[in-house]
Amino acid sequence: MRRFYVLCLGLVLLGMTAVTWAEPLDIGSRRELMVDDYLIDRFEDGTRLELHHPTAREVVLKHDRPWSGNNGSYYTAFKDGDLYRMYYLSYQVKSIPQDAPGHEMYACYAESTDGIHWKRPELGLFQHNGSKKNNIIWVGPEAHDFTPFKDTNPDCKPDAKYKAVGFDYSSGGQKLRAFKSPDGIHWKKLQEKPIIIGYAFDSQNQAFWDPVENQYRCYFRNGVNGLRGILFATSKDFVNWTAPQPLQYTGYPPEEFYINVISRYYRAPQIFVGFPTRYVERKWLPSHNHLPDLKHRKIRSKQSLRHGTAVTDGTFMSSRDGLNFHRWGEAFIRPGPQRDGNWAYGDNYQCMGLFETPSDRPGAENELSFYVDENAWRPDHQLRRYTIRIDGFVSVNAPRSGGGFTTKPLLFDGKELEMNFSSSAAGSIRVEIQDAAGKPIKGFTLADADETFGDTLARAATWKGKTDVSSLAGKPVRLRLVMSDADLYSFRFKK
Repeated sequence: MRRFYVLCLGLVLLGMTAVTWAEPLDIGSRRELMVDDYLIDRFEDGTRLELHHPTAREVVLKHDRPWSGNNGSYYTAFKDGDLYRMYYLSYQVKSIPQDAPGHEMYACYAESTDGIHWKRPELGLFQHNGSKKNNIIWVGPEAHDFTPFKDTNPDCKPDAKYKAVGFDYSSGGQKLRAFKSPDGIHWKKLQEKPIIIGYAFDSQNQAFWDPVENQYRCYFRNGVNGLRGILFATSKDFVNWTAPQPLQYTGYPPEEFYINVISRYYRAPQIFVGFPTRYVERKWLPSHNHLPDLKHRKIRSKQSLRHGTAVTDGTFMSSRDGLNFHRWGEAFIRPGPQRDGNWAYGDNYQCMGLFETPSDRPGAENELSFYVDENAWRPDHQLRRYTIRIDGFVSVNAPRSGGGFTTKPLLFDGKELEMNFSSSAAGSIRVEIQDAAGKPIKGFTLADADETFGDTLARAATWKGKTDVSSLAGKPVRLRLVMSDADLYSFRFKK
């Protein structure tokens, strides 16, 4: 350490800018997403973190069954072996005379073999209008946001292989109840006593087993500082939970959120990603008169003003600890071009679950798929698939004029520096490896670095055609990436 301070003093005396010292971050061989500035020491001119947006695809589920209702939402989906399972809320709100009669809340089930084409099996469990020919798996007040998951806790009992939480809004206060199932179809309460009480759970609340910290996590809705917000608690046994804490954010003023859609990212489990639905409520303004479905909007407003004036969109956030989140103020999913039925409160709720699916361009690499609901309050309520590049939520972006960034000191374990990146035909990325003090290392200088260009999820950086960086493993180093018209989404040191 003393030697480093002497070096810094020497640089200052020479009129040079000394680099900032920091203890090396040990990233081993894990994949790092560029969703925040956690690894970045400094950006060069014109370089920034850029939020990317998904592409809307086909409709995968229509609420077109007699029991489906016009206000189904709170979708959850996950891959379970060769099968994809989906759970969602279904209920009918009678807001205009033409609407079907209202019915109580149902939790429903669908399944798929590819994550794109879904079917609703006849389960024969609960009646709707005297018939059990439906896909209903739970009926009653707890169905409000019935949100299952597959429990990967190694100590999980066979009859509780699948678990769920649901908001019980019946008399006696606000209650979050726990459920269990041996097969994901047949459910019963884990216990009669609620697991968490006393909060505003009227949103999609979710829980999951956290294999990194060997505990359960639960994220749920409540008022925070007078706004709709998100709290979380943890548990070792899914029965006894810690005192809930409100999530902390950086970057933007407080806003209101309903669902949170938080999970550990499957390719980089040290990172949490979340897709909360932002709720924006205004008094009736002239712009409301130009939004779609004006007649129905005015009817909803007479019942409750916010049902006609509020709008919702999708946002993105990430975290390293599950409590403190870097939140983007810009929308991840905007309501989109105005058409019959959109720009409504209840649209753009993102489904729990991210899946790899084939690209629609033959031969191209896989994409991430997820689902978003649309046409809230209407009989044509439906769920649409969206896709985005794998790891592609945020990138480090540099313009054609050039830019780049330098990391903090890192310790790594691996033989190659693998990058998920995209460039234009004229753009490129070059990588220089420096020591902790910022001095280029022989054989890995910018002069040695080859131009890397293309668009791929995994390409090794090269220096005069060579990829091997194992001689630097376990030593504090910095990466300096010099970029032009390019995006870096993630990287890792591959063993």
